[in-house]
Amino acid sequence: MSFLGLDVGTTGCKAIVVDETGRLFATAYRDYPLVCPNPGWNELDSETLWRSIQEVISRVSRETGSDPVRAVGVSCQGEAIAPIGKDGRPLGNFIVTFDNRAEAECRWWETQRSREDIFAITGMPLHPMYSVNKLLWLKQHCPTVYAKAWKFLCIEDFVILRLAGSAVIDYSLAARTMCFDVTRKTWAAEMLRLAGLSEDMLAEPRPSGFAVGTILAASAKELGLPPNVVIATGGHDQPCGALGAGVVRPGLTMNAIGTSDVLCPFLRSAKLDAAMLDNNYCCYPHVVRDAYITITFNLTGGLLLRWYRDTLCHEEMEEAARTSSDPYDVIIAGASKDPANVFILPHLVGSGTPTLDAASRGAIVGLTLRTTKGELSRAVLDSNNYDLKLNADRLEQVGVPLDELRVIGGGAKSSTWLKLRADVLGKRVCVPAIPEAASLGAAILGAVGAGYFPTAIAGADAWVKIGSVVMPDAHMHERYLEKYGNYLKLYPALKEAGIQY
Repeated sequence: MSFLGLDVGTTGCKAIVVDETGRLFATAYRDYPLVCPNPGWNELDSETLWRSIQEVISRVSRETGSDPVRAVGVSCQGEAIAPIGKDGRPLGNFIVTFDNRAEAECRWWETQRSREDIFAITGMPLHPMYSVNKLLWLKQHCPTVYAKAWKFLCIEDFVILRLAGSAVIDYSLAARTMCFDVTRKTWAAEMLRLAGLSEDMLAEPRPSGFAVGTILAASAKELGLPPNVVIATGGHDQPCGALGAGVVRPGLTMNAIGTSDVLCPFLRSAKLDAAMLDNNYCCYPHVVRDAYITITFNLTGGLLLRWYRDTLCHEEMEEAARTSSDPYDVIIAGASKDPANVFILPHLVGSGTPTLDAASRGAIVGLTLRTTKGELSRAVLDSNNYDLKLNADRLEQVGVPLDELRVIGGGAKSSTWLKLRADVLGKRVCVPAIPEAASLGAAILGAVGAGYFPTAIAGADAWVKIGSVVMPDAHMHERYLEKYGNYLKLYPALKEAGIQY
């Protein structure tokens, strides 16, 4: 018996299969491009997305052998949403998180309810990225498509609909729409009324690890899965990643270094106070029953390193091709050994928390004629770490303990980057033995849905193992504090100078 975890991200999807002991024995990944039909618009082609999901599930299912898949859990990016027809097929593309077309719709909410009222209900600080704003935009600008839609689904509920025939969404992902009541754990009637939506236009909310049903016969045949596979609710990729990293108790924090750079600490209960809202920190249900999480994020995150690679690192890419190496490894290996005197404001798609300023833009500051490529490479790494420290410090100031980071994502593969991160934050950094934490979290929730584990915590305790630990260097941490102080001056100074979109 085995369990399949599917993680559908912004730029690619991954499926893993683990056995009853949590041993990873099959994995498949497929990337896909973002579609950008207009400036500031970012979408995923719905058919390309579904074909990619089919491919990774089919590939891992062929490797299960004598351990047939018992259950499937789904982790996915938040906020992305698409109109779905009565036949279950999308009527348009999925509009993803950092698409910025819905700024006017976001401002409209301020004429209806205060930020404080919205936060108290939904746990979400007002921002254009949330799904309900995308739906308001569709209603205004694509009325024909909007009227034809049977439902509006996020990616998890779309996948569950395709696999099990029912449109069901878990609490954590429902919260990312900004029209879910995070304490009552139901669709928020007042938010829906104001938006002109009804519950039957959305998926049915259920707790994570809920068994929706068994797989449809046609889907089982198509994907090479057994006919009795349980399809279970999973969750938003950040809390799924936290579960897969063992973040199931206070003091533990997941750090996902991927497209975005995210901190996701465990909360015993909902924290919806003014200090959280002042820092634009959301609060919503964890995939662990009765617990909550918050997330901080730098929206650029790994995209900064990708931009740097594609724009300024052609020589490094050629060397990587010549030596069959990863270009990122070549870039990191060439970075200066000392903290950089160059600073980068990593706001290439606007700022994340705590400022959540969609108009902010990136900047490189401190260049001289003697600045080297190695210093620029180090500045990319250091500046992302400084941005993370800003959020880590703010979390502790609002009463959220951060004792240990559990690091996942592409950045977790670099021992150099992890060491720099430990030194900048002054925190112990642990890397789970299975780095595909969001997929593992989804697999754990599938196992809960199938009755193999009684709770998600039991699953994490059984399956999550720590592969390596990086301890901070106190001397280097002190050196970084001065640099960090300079970094903190960048955003206020550039905003004051009017360097915005």
